[in-house]
Amino acid sequence: MATESKKKKNTSFFKFIKWFWILFLTGVLSVVLIFFLASEGFFGEMPTFESLENPQTNLASEIISSDGETLGKYYLSDNRTPVDFEDLPENIIQALVATEDARYYQHSGIDAKGTLRAVVFMGSRGGASTISQQLARLLFVGVRSKNTFETIIQKIKEWVIAIRLERQYTKEEIIAMYLNTYDFNYSADGIRSAAKIYFGKEPQKLKIEESAVLVGMLKNSSYYNPRRREALVFNRRNTVLAQMAKYGYITQAEKDSLQALKMEINFNPESHSEGLATYFRMELKKFMKDWIDKNPKPALEGERNRYNINLDGLKIYTTIDSRMQRNAEEAVVAHMKRLQAEFFHQNTPDRNKTAPFIEENPGEADRIMERAIKNSPRWRIMKREGKPEKEIRESFYQPTPMTVFDWNSDSREKDTVMKPIDSIRYYKSFLRTAMMSMEPQTGHIKAWVGGVDYKHFQYDNVKQGARQVGSTFKPFVYAAAIDQLRLSPCDVLPDIHYCVEANKYGNPEPWCPKNSNGKYSGEMLTLKQALANSVNTITAQLTDKVGPTAVAAMSKNLGLTGNLPEVASIGLGTADLTVYEMVGAYGTFANQGVYVKPVMVTRIEDKNGTVLYEYVPETRDVLSSDVAYAMVDLMSGVTQGGSGTRLRTTGAEKYNRMYDEIITGYPYAFTNPIAGKTGTTQNQSDGWFMGMVPNLVTGVWVGGEDRATHFRTITYGQGASMALPIWGLYMKKNYANEEIGVSKEEFERPEELSLNVDCSDTESESDDLIDTDDDLDF
Repeated sequence: MATESKKKKNTSFFKFIKWFWILFLTGVLSVVLIFFLASEGFFGEMPTFESLENPQTNLASEIISSDGETLGKYYLSDNRTPVDFEDLPENIIQALVATEDARYYQHSGIDAKGTLRAVVFMGSRGGASTISQQLARLLFVGVRSKNTFETIIQKIKEWVIAIRLERQYTKEEIIAMYLNTYDFNYSADGIRSAAKIYFGKEPQKLKIEESAVLVGMLKNSSYYNPRRREALVFNRRNTVLAQMAKYGYITQAEKDSLQALKMEINFNPESHSEGLATYFRMELKKFMKDWIDKNPKPALEGERNRYNINLDGLKIYTTIDSRMQRNAEEAVVAHMKRLQAEFFHQNTPDRNKTAPFIEENPGEADRIMERAIKNSPRWRIMKREGKPEKEIRESFYQPTPMTVFDWNSDSREKDTVMKPIDSIRYYKSFLRTAMMSMEPQTGHIKAWVGGVDYKHFQYDNVKQGARQVGSTFKPFVYAAAIDQLRLSPCDVLPDIHYCVEANKYGNPEPWCPKNSNGKYSGEMLTLKQALANSVNTITAQLTDKVGPTAVAAMSKNLGLTGNLPEVASIGLGTADLTVYEMVGAYGTFANQGVYVKPVMVTRIEDKNGTVLYEYVPETRDVLSSDVAYAMVDLMSGVTQGGSGTRLRTTGAEKYNRMYDEIITGYPYAFTNPIAGKTGTTQNQSDGWFMGMVPNLVTGVWVGGEDRATHFRTITYGQGASMALPIWGLYMKKNYANEEIGVSKEEFERPEELSLNVDCSDTESESDDLIDTDDDLDF
């Protein structure tokens, strides 16, 4: 019996051992089979070797300023700019490993101990996803399914892909890829965008507590949202700090100190309508589209052969200086806010029943509004939907909730209820502006402001908006006369009633221009005095002497591409031109007669740093250095005794009576050499100022969207009041930062100057030749 009992026990034991090994080997083989089937795509498509080698993530193209700052990005949905592992701060790597995968450097993609713990405790003591698995899910697997079976399959695929990633990449590369891929919300795709958007800094400048916030968001960025759930994110941040202390990355004392800190979020949203240089970025997009059309992308079979600025991660190096751009935008806002307040004050309904329009012709306001209605998106959309015109028109008189621009709000917008017809008139009442600044020797555009607020006024007035230029055109007449007739700034002409005879240049009747004050001094004026005081009669004489054709030819050589009618009045600025063209043309005078086409982009690189484009300057000789210097000397008189005098300390008292009430930064009290020209067009519809120092040329225009939107009188409606103050404030800001390097030196004088520019023996000492407050042209 004992023997039989012993045999039964031995048989049972051997059966147990046998079945143990069968089950064990079956389990192992099953796992191996499952992994094999998964790797062969049995459970769904798996990434190829090529896709693991080059995982496809959409990369935003980055716009970089000349001083190395990011101006903005182009992207559709993924605002992602990758960062190399070497550029990540050590604290974020430590926080990531301590919180998400403490044994990261010990496993090969799957943490066996963590997986076993997760199975035994059903996930109550933490999950088992390694950093490699999380990257696999982000790149190739996607959102977790709610179906249990599908979740298991997804997990298996993650394991397989994680192992492959570990074979393909180093641990450091996997960390960098993971942080560059994760979506932190608010278009913060990847760690670089997240650091900029949540803290306003580059990743390498993140503090430990800031890195802990971002690592804490990796659990679920929508749930751990620092803008919506501050307390929750604060606690999550402190959990990350506790993990860092647990694994020895920081001391307990450091942990306690950091956990006590208040969570500081510096939210800086990145969008196409916000941030620095918005108008420039939109114009740059046109440049990039043209470049992409002409430059196909080298592509492998099956890839697109066309660059996409929203997906390909291009780096676009621009000429814009972020410091100067910021100064320009601040100058525009400071002046335009106060100028607009004065415009509103003068155009209240009791003062002007057709406000904001000042009707020069009966029914002009109605015609403007009718045109605006039919050009509006509301009209176009409803028309496309087949709505009858009566219904469309009635919709313009239905109160509608909307957000509109408002100078008095910190955000520069307000929510309101307004009839669409009233909103059209409301927006028509705002003055518009344009400003561009360029280095004349290189053509590099340093600042570009196309309006007061891109979100609400998306029309770019720098390059799109051509307006009458007024007296700012007169230097081209003087340049043609000096160049071709060999006149000098000290030659004299009489300020008298002057007529160009009928039919001489196509005019059916004699053309007799008047000065802005309707008077003629009868004095002999040097060309320098005449230009400084914007004397129309002398400009007309010069135009007649050299001929409108020569003036138009000179202007085109200076880069003006607008329509330039070859008529007698060309010299008084009747042509519509852009700030972009005008700055390029004036740059020729500051660059010793050499025209350099304005430049926006210096270099384009692909995501790997391969140079795809480098600009080649477009230049041409237009004037001799003597003539160019003579023109600079002529325009220096504008700021010494003409309509630009308020830029100097001299004459400040004269203008203090009103201008300091609307102009921030006045008096400017510049003492360095400045050449420039103001311009004002008929009815004060357009105000211009072109200002130059040796290494910077800047043009400013201010006016209404419609010419009927303007100041009633020349007091506020001239270029010296509307546009010049923006230049003055901008330059004060530039000079306050010596690192920018804007010149205060003299303009370079040719060694052997053949033209006489010293007019001290010729010029009258009188300041009463003409009222220099006014430079109205016709």
